[in-house]
Formats: sequence, structure tokens, C-alpha cells
Amino acid sequence: MPDPTVPPTPPVPLDALLARADLGLRRIAGPSDPAVVVHWAHTSEMADPYPYLLGGELLLSAGVHVPDGAGAGYFDAYVSRIVAAGGAALGFGVAPVHDTVPGALVEACEMHGLPLVEVPPRTTFSAVARALWQLMAQARTAELRRVTEAQQSLATAAARPDPVPSVLQQLARRLGGRAVLYGPEGTRLAGAGPEPGEEVRTALAKLAEVVRPSGQEPSDARPSSASDTVAGTRLVAHALGNGEGFVLGTAAPQRDAGDHTIASVAAVLLSLLTGERHSGSGAGRSFALVRLLLGAAPAEVAPLLGGDRWRVVHGRPDGRAAPDPVAASALGAALGSSLVDVAGEVVRVLVPDGRAVERVPGWTLGVSAAAAPRDWPAADTQAARALARARATRTPLLRHGDRPTALADLVPPDEADAHARALLAPIAQAPALVDTLRTWLSLHGSWDRTAVALDVHRNTVRQRITRCATLLDADLDDPDVRMELWFALRTR
Repeated sequence: MPDPTVPPTPPVPLDALLARADLGLRRIAGPSDPAVVVHWAHTSEMADPYPYLLGGELLLSAGVHVPDGAGAGYFDAYVSRIVAAGGAALGFGVAPVHDTVPGALVEACEMHGLPLVEVPPRTTFSAVARALWQLMAQARTAELRRVTEAQQSLATAAARPDPVPSVLQQLARRLGGRAVLYGPEGTRLAGAGPEPGEEVRTALAKLAEVVRPSGQEPSDARPSSASDTVAGTRLVAHALGNGEGFVLGTAAPQRDAGDHTIASVAAVLLSLLTGERHSGSGAGRSFALVRLLLGAAPAEVAPLLGGDRWRVVHGRPDGRAAPDPVAASALGAALGSSLVDVAGEVVRVLVPDGRAVERVPGWTLGVSAAAAPRDWPAADTQAARALARARATRTPLLRHGDRPTALADLVPPDEADAHARALLAPIAQAPALVDTLRTWLSLHGSWDRTAVALDVHRNTVRQRITRCATLLDADLDDPDVRMELWFALRTR
């Protein structure tokens, strides 16, 4: 939780205030540490300012409280109280009470490690305070811009085919450290950013256990987040809000004001990506699965899924990486269905007919016609062919056309099947040749697009088509031959 004694604005490095030429400030004692920051300015002429400080102040004083003849003992007590209260620095005005900064004060600040800044006569304390707040406003604006850009990049990463690794990578980059997703059993499922040392890794894993619900206690019995510092590294663990036991852990060398907001956004996105979709239809899907396993026909269990007609969607990531289960779930969520299957490099999704299937950024999709359960295998083939054509034509989404009555429908199915088996018999035992011929004909004889659709070299396509022409003893440049072959291939 944010410290209530710290203002909701980023602190300003003391060096930034000293760099203001219009103020003419000069550090005359204490460490020249660029890490010294100031949270606010406070003016006090109290001999003991301790009760009036919250910490992090640039305390401004003209030395009115200094008695005549004050020696080293007085200034030692004065500076030690400022340090004890957490003061960041002391600004001493050399007018109108003192012409110079007392030497004993300089020695005391040097001894206690408190930066001492000389304020020239021409600079008022209000001018120093105003300059500090101007720098804070600039820092606040920059921090808001950083947080906004981080939120946008995290949202974009969550829409990628590999959303979880992408979100973690963006989070690690924005925090300048390490981001890890822990599973319900405490295992590291994914990570991004520089790998820290063993001490930090162990501490972060233990911190994740602090926020992970055990399942044997109320949901609010454990904190939603916890933090620690180990070996100079800031550790934070966030329990993801899906209640499944996933935890986001971060390890960064420093913690800026907006880091908590950035990590919180990432935690929300990861909760959505890793969470199970709970709805009233969840029980129905469970019933349907059990009945299928016990031997029921698909047509009998389909009503439990929430619809009579469905579309099969085949999706493939635009990148080279094969989709993982989390990416597949993200695609299903984008299409509005949790009925998802990962089959190698392709994700198959069963979508109710009443739900529109639209483009999904980062994916190439092939969509079948609406089909009843008994026709789902055919719809699966339609989606696969639509995806192949979509990839070959570089189209983000391609639908299998719903036509009324085709010419092929006028031929009785048994006769069409017998004709296809007889015509394609020479290549029937070579599935690669059949698939290549079908794809090549569907793409109007394009070597390049067929190669893309089949993930083979264009020379391989040429060799296979030449082999088909030889085995079939057919002129594949003849449109009538192509029409006959296409008719036969459509029945298979």
C-alpha cells in the first residue's frame, strides 16, 4: 500500500533543484548523492523542528532560532533532530539574520550526512518552494505519460497470440526488472526480464506464497499484494483476481511512483488471461463432456452446449511460434467461446452460430459454415481449408461460402463418391499429393500461394503437381480436367 505520509507526486532529485540557475542555490556540506530526493519544502524557525516534519522535506531556515554565541553543541543537536525526523536536506538563508552560513552548522551537517544548501539573499524561500512544486508538476506529468504508455503497451500485448509472455515482457521492460507468473502449485509458468540472483528468486517465490489463497481459508484471509526488499531489489507479489491461485511477482532495482499502477494493470490483464470462464453454461459443458465419454452421440449432447448449430473456426498465429493453451484461451475469449482445442500449430474453436466471428489481431482465421452436430467433422474440414486459403492469400479472415444449391448437389452422393474414388485412385494412397492437388486447384494453380498454404517450398509444390499429372495421366492445364478433379476432390 502507498505510504500515506508521501504525497501522490514523484519526488524531485535535489540536484534538479540545485541546477535551477534562477535560484542560485549551492550545496556547501553533506553528501553529493544523486539519489537524494525531496518530497516537499517546509519553512521553520523552531529550534527543534522534529515534531513538525513528516520526512523527505527540504527544511528552509534563516537561522532566526539560533541564539547568540551558539556553538557546535547547539548545531549538532539541531541537525541530529532533522536527520531523525527524516529530513532530506537543509536550506539556510544568509539574509537577513546571518551574513554567512555558520561554520558549526556546516560541520554538523557534514558529520551527520545531511545535505546543506546555501540560499542567497536574492532568493526567497517561497521562490524555492515554487520551483520545487514546478519540478514536481513536470515529474508528475512525465510519470502520468509513462503510466499511460505502459497501460497501452500492456493492452496491446494482451491482444497478441502469445498474450501472457507478451504482457510479462512489457511489464518487465516498463519496470526495468523481472516479471514472473507463478501457477497454483507455486511453479514458475513464465517469466521475462533479466534473471536475478538466487537470493532474490527464492525470496520472490516465498513472497508469492504469502498472497496465494490456500483454498482452506476465506478468500479475504490473505492480502492481495505483498512487498519486500532483498539485496537492494524491490519485490512485489500480486494475487491474480481469478481465485485460481495464480500470482504475479516482480523484482526491480527501484520503485517509481507509477510502478504500482503499471503492475496492477498487468495483474488485471493476467487475471483475465489465466482465469476460467465461469458462467451458467459451465455445468452444461461438463455434462456434455461426461456424456460423450460415456458413449452419447454428439447430437444428443449438443443442446447442453447452448445451441443447435455451430461454426468451427481454425486459427493460426501470424508469428512462427506455435500457440500455447493460454494463447488458445485468449483466442476463444475474443471469439466468445471457451470450447477451444490446440492441435499443433492450429487452434480450433467451436462458436455458436448466433455469435458473429470477426477478425482477431495477430491471428489468421478460417471459418466454416454453420453446421448441426452430425456435420461438425465436415465443418472442421471446411474451416481447415478456409484457413489454408486465408494464409495463402494473406487474408486475416476467410469464411467458407454458404451457397444454396450447387451443381455438385445435383449428383447423387453415392454416384459422386464412386466417381471420385475411381478418378483419384492413382493418388489415393498418397495424402500429400491429394492435399497439394486440392490446395493448388483451389488457388487457381498459384505455386507461391500453394506453398504458403502448405508450408512447403514452391519447388516441392511443382514436383508434387507434376507427379499428380503423371499418375493421373491428365493434362492439368486443361480447365475441363481441373473441373473434373475439383468435383472429385470436393467429395472426399
